[in-house]
Amino acid sequence: MNIKRLFMVLLILLAGCSADISDYRSEKPTFDLFGYFSGETRAWGMVQDYQNKQIRRFEVVIQGDVVGDTLTLHEKFVYNDGERQTRTWRITRNPDGTYQGTAGDIIGVAHGNTEGNAFNWRYDMEVNTDNGMVKLHFDDWLYRQDETHVFNQTSLRKFGLEVARVTLFFAKTPAQAQ
Repeated sequence: MNIKRLFMVLLILLAGCSADISDYRSEKPTFDLFGYFSGETRAWGMVQDYQNKQIRRFEVVIQGDVVGDTLTLHEKFVYNDGERQTRTWRITRNPDGTYQGTAGDIIGVAHGNTEGNAFNWRYDMEVNTDNGMVKLHFDDWLYRQDETHVFNQTSLRKFGLEVARVTLFFAKTPAQAQ
């Protein structure tokens, strides 16, 4: 096999690698997405480039409102360089237990699944970079640690290759936890 073909085979194999949501089926505590994000949640995060260099830090305050099978998340970001962003997600719980969501800067519809203590959320977004706007695929994995904490790892991919990673730590005060 020539080098070009070997590279293409490896690229295809690596692009398809991801954990399976069913791997977390028996993990506790169970992640109730709507219950956890109802009310105010705070988070702290960072963005790392493809070399794992931290390139940004941020804080976010999230206000979640549940009406029926819809969770609306109002997110307010403040970055270490002073930039501020807002995003409003509208997430619907489908009859089959999966989730769909939209937000102003999301391309199309986000799709999610939950099992045990994990929630996997996938979507495309146009991201402003030094080289202009770039469409990236986000593969979010959220893990419920306990009643008040959730960890989040997100892989940002372009053409199947990871170009950045986002790490978040969510916290609620015990009085806010459900």
